[in-house]
Amino acid sequence: MTYSQAEEYLLNIPRFTSKNEPEKTKAFLDELGDFSYSIPTVHVAGTNGKGSVCAYLRAALEENGLTVGMFTSPHLVTMRERFMINNEMISEREFVNTFNYVQSEVEAFRRKEGFSSYHPTFFEFLFFMAVIWFKNKRPDVIILETGLGGRLDATNSIAAPKVCAITEIGLDHCEYLGNTKEEIAFEKAGIIKPGVPVVHFSRNASFDDVILNRARELGSPACFISKENIKNLETSGAGIDFSMQSLYDGFVKFSLNTRALYQAENAAVSFEVLRLLSDSLKVKLDRQKCLDGFKSMIWPGRMEKISEGFVIDGGHNEDGIEAFLKSVERDGAGHRNLLYSAVSDKNIEKVAGLIKESGLFDSIVLCRIASYRAADRERLMKAFEGGVKVCWEDSVSEGIKSLLNDESCDMHYAVGSLYLVGEIKALALEGTDND
Repeated sequence: MTYSQAEEYLLNIPRFTSKNEPEKTKAFLDELGDFSYSIPTVHVAGTNGKGSVCAYLRAALEENGLTVGMFTSPHLVTMRERFMINNEMISEREFVNTFNYVQSEVEAFRRKEGFSSYHPTFFEFLFFMAVIWFKNKRPDVIILETGLGGRLDATNSIAAPKVCAITEIGLDHCEYLGNTKEEIAFEKAGIIKPGVPVVHFSRNASFDDVILNRARELGSPACFISKENIKNLETSGAGIDFSMQSLYDGFVKFSLNTRALYQAENAAVSFEVLRLLSDSLKVKLDRQKCLDGFKSMIWPGRMEKISEGFVIDGGHNEDGIEAFLKSVERDGAGHRNLLYSAVSDKNIEKVAGLIKESGLFDSIVLCRIASYRAADRERLMKAFEGGVKVCWEDSVSEGIKSLLNDESCDMHYAVGSLYLVGEIKALALEGTDND
């Protein structure tokens, strides 16, 4: 197969298979070989921030001279983004070779009694490709991000992570995970393994209790970070600075290369994960090198500066939008506009209400994203009516043109679906190639 053929096959998997029982996913992983027994692994779950925590961990570990494998989702432009070793994506050739190997192993596995109809889902297949790739590459550390939830996630089939992290929990994917934050917390807490320490960013006592109780049941040390641990948060042209009151290291001063205030929370969680992970590594982690790694980290699509005066953010749920708005209100701009779009299964009306109530934007451009899940024009326009000036464009590219043509604004923002962020980044890359 070519790379495009392998990619097309993966995208078509949802048409002929559905979620597998965890026992079958685990059985197939055992057939391939669980790397967590031999390579120190960090497992990260959460509603918001888990990708950023993975990126901070990778940057800090790299700065300490370690080779770091990272499996994350979703991708913004290419599937290859999901598979990283240090700052490099898997090559197209390695992607195809790994795909072919997993496909052949699936066929062999189906010949076993009780597994004749087995086929990995889209996400499971990608995870198994990561398993094979990492086993071949043998990085010093592996960082795994859950796809959806935790308890039933394919990544949770690993048996022996060194540390687990659960970032902020919010109401998202309720159709799969539950209708309350407590129910969702239960799913996220499913990644905790017996005796394995867990770090969590605490926001609400009711779902903190879910995580703490699960940790106690399994004899797993629990380390909770909260807003009270973050002091003296300040913004500057270069990013944000703050101090963290570490549970063991006293006050630690951070400088981050981002305008996103919420990244202070993710960096704080990452710092405590590194402390717990350090004893499992072949080198002693240097604290200043970790902090230097944090400062250098840029995570695509999270308050990312695309060009001068144009920032994009993948805040696609209510908590994400609230965090985005808190960062915007600190930018010092006099006039701002916004490009927004979403998929149809999100609470667009609630998000629109938060954006309108903020009063931060002089005008809003709505557009259609290139996805079968895209919210339609009528629903988006109705959600934003009654606020500031709103206009509609039929595509992301037209939406960007409309946004940037408004020269009265000091700052242009785009927020919403990660499909929107991915399309903007793809268009930006096309522009770079054409230059």
